[in-house]
Amino acid sequence: MNQLLFAVIFSEMAVIMVLSFKTPFRKLTLMILDRVKRGRGPVVVKTVAGTVFMVMMSSVYSVMKIRKRWIDDGAANMTDQILMAKHLLEATLMGGVLFLGLMIDRLHHYIRELRIRRKSMDAIKKQGLAFEEGEPNVPDRAKALEGEVATLKSKLKHVESDIESKTKEMDAAEANAVALRKQSEGFLLEYDRLLEENQNLRNQLESLDQNVSHSGSKKNT
Repeated sequence: MNQLLFAVIFSEMAVIMVLSFKTPFRKLTLMILDRVKRGRGPVVVKTVAGTVFMVMMSSVYSVMKIRKRWIDDGAANMTDQILMAKHLLEATLMGGVLFLGLMIDRLHHYIRELRIRRKSMDAIKKQGLAFEEGEPNVPDRAKALEGEVATLKSKLKHVESDIESKTKEMDAAEANAVALRKQSEGFLLEYDRLLEENQNLRNQLESLDQNVSHSGSKKNT
C-alpha cells in the first residue's frame, strides 16, 4: 500500500509541476482536468477522497491506541513499535495525497479564472479602443460614447486588479507546491529510516526467538 501511495504522491507532484509552468503539457493536463470535473467525475473524486480520509483517520486512531497501550503498560514492545511506525507512515502519506489533490484542484481553478479574466480584459480593451477612435456625428453621441469609455475603463481596472490578485494566489500555490516537494523528499528519507529500523527490529525478534528456543531445548535436556 505504501508503494501505491508514493506513486500517487509523485504523480500529483508531477501534475502540479506541469500546471506551474507554461508548457505544451499544461494545456493537455488542463483539458484532462476539465473532463474529470464534468458529469460524474466530481462525485467519484469526492468518494475516493472521502475513503482515503476515513482510512487515514483509522490509521491515526490506531497510532493513538498503541500510544495509550504504551502508557498503560509502562513499556513498549517491538511489535507495537513496528505497527505504530507503519500506521504513522500510512497516515502521513494519505494526508499528503489529499493535500496535493487539493492543491491540484485550486491550481486548476485559478488558471481557469485567470484565462477568463484575460479574455474579458482583451475584449474590454478592444471595445474601449473602438469607442475612443470612433468619430461621433453629434455631440450627444459623443457624450454617450465618453460615458461608455469611462465605464469600460473602470471595468478594465477592476479586471486588472482581479488578475493581479489571482496571480498572487497562483504564486502562493506554486510556493506551497515546492514546499510539499521538499516535504515529500523528507517522507522518503523517513520511509527508508523506518524500513531500516523495521529490519533491525525483525532481526532482534529473530535473535530473541532463537535464544528462547535454545534455552528451552537446554531445559528439556
